[in-house]
Amino acid sequence: MAEVKSMFREVLPKQGQLSVEDVTTMVLCKPKLLPLKSLTLEKLEKMQQAAQDTVRQQEMAEKATGK
Repeated sequence: MAEVKSMFREVLPKQGQLSVEDVTTMVLCKPKLLPLKSLTLEKLEKMQQAAQDTVRQQEMAEKATGK
C-alpha cells in the first residue's frame, strides 16, 4: 500500500512527560420503563372484579326470582 503523506507530522517530545487527557463523557441509554402495577397485583384486581361481578349477578337473579 502506498503511504499517504499528511499535512501534519507527528512530533514526540524528547524530554519531559507525555500526557494524554481522556475526558469521560456521559453515555445515554434507553430509559427503562417500570410497570406502575405488578403483575400479581393486576391478577388480584381481576380476580376481585370477577368475584364482585358474580355477586352482583347472583343478587340480580335473587331479586328477579323474589318478585
